[in-house]
Amino acid sequence: MAIRDPLGADVPHHPVNRLAEASKFLGHDFARPGLLAEALTHRSAAGARGIGSNERLEFIGDRVLGLIVAEWLIERFPQEPEGKLGPRLAALVSKPALAAIAEANQVSEMLNVAPGEVKRGVHSQANVLADALEAMIGALFLDAGLERARLFVHRVLASAVDAQATPPKDPKTALQEWALKRALPLPNYQVISQSGPSHAPNFVVSVTIGEVSASASAGAKRAAEQEAAQNLLGILPK
Repeated sequence: MAIRDPLGADVPHHPVNRLAEASKFLGHDFARPGLLAEALTHRSAAGARGIGSNERLEFIGDRVLGLIVAEWLIERFPQEPEGKLGPRLAALVSKPALAAIAEANQVSEMLNVAPGEVKRGVHSQANVLADALEAMIGALFLDAGLERARLFVHRVLASAVDAQATPPKDPKTALQEWALKRALPLPNYQVISQSGPSHAPNFVVSVTIGEVSASASAGAKRAAEQEAAQNLLGILPK
């Protein structure tokens, strides 16, 4: 069964409680509930080739989130140069940061994921949670506009912004310094795979120090490297 979006698009059916919980989390009653249903639909539960999944909404949500946070940082730190604002932005919109917000708000319970993938724990994976949060921001923007999306982003990221007393180092720099302090080989980055069309590629990158490694995926090689570095820093001893 499908929900028909008021604009005419069919999206997979969601139990009412999922949509209600997501609306409550976002602080918005959707005029087009089909957008929210789509934002909560993992590729595994969508139609052929992922049509009807949250990937398109994630695409726009990522850009909306970046704009809102960049604007916020410009206003919050008027004396800082771009070289310091960049690492702040990267940390706040990173996959681990977004996944932590999603996990704290039980977003995994709101997602529509194929039963087989649920058994594998896909709905609780960090990248899936982060992508879903971005898709929800995209749906909120399309349904209610930038100001409503801004209010939500400010609410869920306020504590993280307040915690940035000093600009964080970008993950690749921080990881390199970690290795140098311990006289270890420098981080080794490798592209595991590259997929998707030229206008929307997806890179999977791994980074290794000694016998410890981590990986990440993103739409650009450098972004995937940064996220992989951040993931590796998360499991290395301090």
